Amino acid sequence: MSDKPTAGDPAAQALATLATLGLGYEILECDPVLADTTVFCEHYNIPLSVSANVIVAAGKSDPRQYAACVLLATTRLDVNKSVRKRMGVKKCSFASAEETRDLTGMEIGGITAVGLPDSLPLWVDSRVMLPDYVILGGGSRSIKIKVSPQIFRLTPNTTIIEDLAFEQHQTTTG
Repeated sequence: MSDKPTAGDPAAQALATLATLGLGYEILECDPVLADTTVFCEHYNIPLSVSANVIVAAGKSDPRQYAACVLLATTRLDVNKSVRKRMGVKKCSFASAEETRDLTGMEIGGITAVGLPDSLPLWVDSRVMLPDYVILGGGSRSIKIKVSPQIFRLTPNTTIIEDLAFEQHQTTTG
């Protein structure tokens, strides 16, 4: 069985979308066991400051509302304030792995922001736009995509948002 994307899968759709946007990109192959952000960055010597995660947030409303949120690995999604207020709901949380898979067709650790369904808004923390490049999930756990963050100025249904996430602070114990 091949870990390479095939026609009809989310990774192939993401790569097809990238090709239509006209921005250069690089595919980084990844051992699926090493796809989770911290492990990936450590193993492949990628700075967390350029690793961008896609997290699906869920508004606890009827009907439920969802948004795919893009943030740097050095930040945390402000789900209780920024996301909740933007959704206009009283409560908000992270979508479950099952909800995320149902909405995107992708597994946690491989979710890409490129080629998402039109029904899923894409919210990008403004810090993601600062590096020269970002590393995104590639639609499967076996690839990542290195691309200019300017891609988010070209993707449909995308809003760049100040303070969608907040800086994580390292704590020491001792």
